[in-house]
Amino acid sequence: MSVPLTVLSTGGTIASTSGETGATPSKSGDDLVAAVPELASYADIEVVEVVQTPSFDMDLGSLATIAKRIRTAVENGAEGAIVTHGTDTMEESAYYLDLVLDLDAPVVLTGAQRRPDEVSPDGPSNLLTAVRMASHERFRGTGGVYIAFDEELHAARDVTKQHTSKLSAFVSPEKCPIARSTREGIRVHREPGSRSISIDALASTATVPMVKTGVGVGAQQVTDALGMDADGIVVEGTGLGNTTSALGDAIADAIERGVPVVITSRCQAGVVAPVYGTAGGGETLRAHGVIEGGDLPAHKARLKLLLLIEALGTGDMGALREAFEGEV
Repeated sequence: MSVPLTVLSTGGTIASTSGETGATPSKSGDDLVAAVPELASYADIEVVEVVQTPSFDMDLGSLATIAKRIRTAVENGAEGAIVTHGTDTMEESAYYLDLVLDLDAPVVLTGAQRRPDEVSPDGPSNLLTAVRMASHERFRGTGGVYIAFDEELHAARDVTKQHTSKLSAFVSPEKCPIARSTREGIRVHREPGSRSISIDALASTATVPMVKTGVGVGAQQVTDALGMDADGIVVEGTGLGNTTSALGDAIADAIERGVPVVITSRCQAGVVAPVYGTAGGGETLRAHGVIEGGDLPAHKARLKLLLLIEALGTGDMGALREAFEGEV
């Protein structure tokens, strides 16, 4: 018996073809599904067109629409959802959906590194992997958001794009994929389900800039953020979560003004940890009241902070801290 699944089409490379001004999304969701007849062996698929955009131009409004359409599909009987999406910000969209959706149905994002009009496009294989995973008995009824790519399934919270163009673009640093697709079937390596907290918000009116440290970086980025009345700031630190002294002093000023600041690391693996003193050291930043972002990269921490500010406001710094530092 085929499993009812909904495919939501949002553009990206998987749906793009070349043109005089460059590649743009042109293939519909129906086109993508029709190109893989084998999908019918696993699922009874309904296609929903949501947006047609490259993922580097994805916004919160579009993500909120995607989330609402997924909820509607599940309420109407779908046992899972597939989102075809560009790869540039796929990990952010997946993490956003993992934060805002609390469903007993898997959501799998997939896309392509090669367009349909290029030699050996990978979109059909990735779409097949996504459908096989979402329809598999180990994932049905479990919830959670994932990325399916190059015959692997990754958890939304853990996954990141590691390479600009390789077909094996996505990895989960320090963690293995949730599952792999083989000729014989699906091999599950980790327990299915969400790794993220649930946040009661779909969009946000907050302003949360990302600030990046590095050799000789001064305070200007934080000063500018405060000048534009930022509601929160996410800092991409070095190593265990450190910044230059000048940036550290500016962070202290921001926290003193009641602006929550989350510290992350530019390292792809590992968690932030307060060790060093001096003005920009992690121990000093913690004394100022900075919120530790754990192993989240800055771009994911920004989405989380945006949604938390929408749901909780900025007045309860303890609740914001718990949402970050208390997450498993």
